[in-house]
Amino acid sequence: MTFVDKLADAERSHQSLLCVGLDPEPSRFPADLKGDAGKIYDFCAAIVDATADLVLAFKPQIAYFAAHRAEAQLEKLMDHMRRVAPQVPVILDAKRGDIGSTAEQYAIEAFERYGADAVTLSPFMGFDSVEPYLRRHGKGAFLLCRTSNPGGDDLQNQRLATIAGQPLLYEHVASLAQGPWNINGQLGLVVGATYPAEIARVRELAPTLPMLIPGVGAQGGDAVATVRAGLRVAADGKTTGPIVVNSSRAILYAGAGPDFASAARREALRTRDVLREAAAA
Repeated sequence: MTFVDKLADAERSHQSLLCVGLDPEPSRFPADLKGDAGKIYDFCAAIVDATADLVLAFKPQIAYFAAHRAEAQLEKLMDHMRRVAPQVPVILDAKRGDIGSTAEQYAIEAFERYGADAVTLSPFMGFDSVEPYLRRHGKGAFLLCRTSNPGGDDLQNQRLATIAGQPLLYEHVASLAQGPWNINGQLGLVVGATYPAEIARVRELAPTLPMLIPGVGAQGGDAVATVRAGLRVAADGKTTGPIVVNSSRAILYAGAGPDFASAARREALRTRDVLREAAAA
């Protein structure tokens, strides 16, 4: 089963557009886990167990593990997710971007070492930095397109004077991903929830690609505006332009006590239902 197929199955079976981001910060851990980087796996596994039936994807952010020398814990977590939630695709948030020979090594890291279903990439070194990931049959890749951080304007919102029509850079990335770069049919785009107008523009340029949309929750993105701007559903009720709406901190740190996993589940359920209601409107 390809990444896109697995994503569609999880959306249907869980009736969900929600992705839970796994960004573990030991200083924010609850109760007796607080401050202990050796408990990263325990914390994240508890969140996964509490929310696995509510999500269409999980998204571990590799830097939060590597900063604490916790790559082995990430490997263990990936194994745990495959075991307890095999129907839920896992997006490794790595934002890699390098020349082809190095990209091949990063692809081995993402898909063989960690066993991810998809990975996030920076496209700004060109197609040869993306292509090694697309040689992996059925594996997905999300290209940074219009990110939620304020500094995204520095490059992504600049016009390309040498290209007909002078598109903005993020528009050009969306067109490439929808068209010539999507050689295995598994490309998607990262578009921040803090820019609903840009989500709508990317959807216009890339009508069928999955969108990974971070920024809902702690970053202030509007969940309802996000769904209305990005989701496209055909007359038969099938999603034709899928969205993966990520929330991390608002869910991970919903509770500060020993019942933190239950608190995370309640917040995940609330967010899932908000997104589902927006999709039905």
